[in-house]
Amino acid sequence: MKRAVVAVLGVALLLIGIALLVLPGPGFLLIAAALALLATQFEWAKKPLDYAWDKAQVGIEEVGRSKFRTSLSVLAALSLVVVGVLDLTGVNVPWVNALTASMLILSGLILVGTIVYALHRAKNQPEAMTEQSSGRQGLSEAH
Repeated sequence: MKRAVVAVLGVALLLIGIALLVLPGPGFLLIAAALALLATQFEWAKKPLDYAWDKAQVGIEEVGRSKFRTSLSVLAALSLVVVGVLDLTGVNVPWVNALTASMLILSGLILVGTIVYALHRAKNQPEAMTEQSSGRQGLSEAH
């Protein structure tokens, strides 16, 4: 029974995530959530989940290291939020309704959170590398 519920919910999230790849909304986030849910019960879902996780980590590292990519990402996030807020405040934005506006705002906020995480990780990564290399030197000197 549990396996069937996970399958139905996972496939539903996956289909919504795929639709949100072309519609405004957090498509990749829902796809990752669907794969994580499906991977709890189905072995086949672990491989695409690992692949998606690896690609997400690479993207986060690239945003954290490149000021140009960070700037473009911030601009995209702000654009999403602004368009959503404009529509919700009564400005007629073509092809945008209240649901779409809400999804634009949500997507922009998720993107801002991802950017903050990427910058935090990039800032702390060199320190971690220094600690690891000094720790290794200490260990090798001890032996």
